[in-house]
Amino acid sequence: MAIPMSSFFFLLLLVMSLILSISSSSWFGAWIGLELNLLSFIPLIATKMNSYSSEAALKYFLVQALASSLIIMSTSLALTYPYMSSFIILMALLLKLGAAPFHFWFPQVMMGLMWTQIIILMIIQKIAPMLLISYLMETDLILKTLILSAIFSAVVGALGGLNNMSLRKIMAFSSINHMSWMFMALTISETMWLMYFIFYSTISISVVLLFNYLQIYNISSMLTLSPLTSITPLAIPMALLSMGGLPPFTGFIPKWILIQIMMDSNMMISLVFLLSSALITLFFYLRIIIPFFLLSSPSMSFYNKMKYNNNSIYFYSFIFFNLIGLMFPLTFIVP
Repeated sequence: MAIPMSSFFFLLLLVMSLILSISSSSWFGAWIGLELNLLSFIPLIATKMNSYSSEAALKYFLVQALASSLIIMSTSLALTYPYMSSFIILMALLLKLGAAPFHFWFPQVMMGLMWTQIIILMIIQKIAPMLLISYLMETDLILKTLILSAIFSAVVGALGGLNNMSLRKIMAFSSINHMSWMFMALTISETMWLMYFIFYSTISISVVLLFNYLQIYNISSMLTLSPLTSITPLAIPMALLSMGGLPPFTGFIPKWILIQIMMDSNMMISLVFLLSSALITLFFYLRIIIPFFLLSSPSMSFYNKMKYNNNSIYFYSFIFFNLIGLMFPLTFIVP
């Protein structure tokens, strides 16, 4: 399906605003980039004029406007209270990301988006605030606050997805949980964060595009999928287990490297929270996978008869990527 010219323009503006934010030499330039980013994403949310997308666009605008106001307010304190100014900017960036304890808007906005818009919110919209946070980490206060937010995000992301039937909400809480790992990677080095973010982005894209291809939004709709081919029952579980970080799938690779570095750095308390939350997230991924295995069998008589393109490259590429950790395990193990 061709991309409308208006959407293409706003996507281009989104990328340009991202580059402006992360390459700016001043907080004023970064703020301008964040504002352009907001103004370019709102029209992308509202491409389908219905009550759900309009509500999501309004909530997203109000939250991002509040965060931008905090950044402006922090500039008045920059000369007299520089540490307080940096702390307020950090709070504003955490609010923009939807990290705990400022996460309440994130699942609600996700519920009003289509899968293609969810990719932008889960991945592209995280780049600028994350890198701006890395510029702030010069004081012990900022570092400890970021670690505390990582712990909160791990707990909230794990517990929030337990009793949800909506795949969009599950992906939202999964994204919050992954933010905790990215924050801990950011406290170690920007290179470590970049490595984790690349793996997270690729796996998230594989999961979201798979849901978009099948047009499913709830766990119940997965149970009525027709048994397309022998490929489909493999693609969905592999993508979800890889996103959960289960070995030996690809999603385990960045977590394994980060676990080793955190153990060497004696960051045991944070690691306990992250590993405990990872086990809980695997549980609600299994809630999706097990019924899908049991009820999407060709022997079941109540699946629907929707037809799909069985030769789609989606399934094969998703399976290949999520098996990289199984095919080349020793390549990614840090000695």
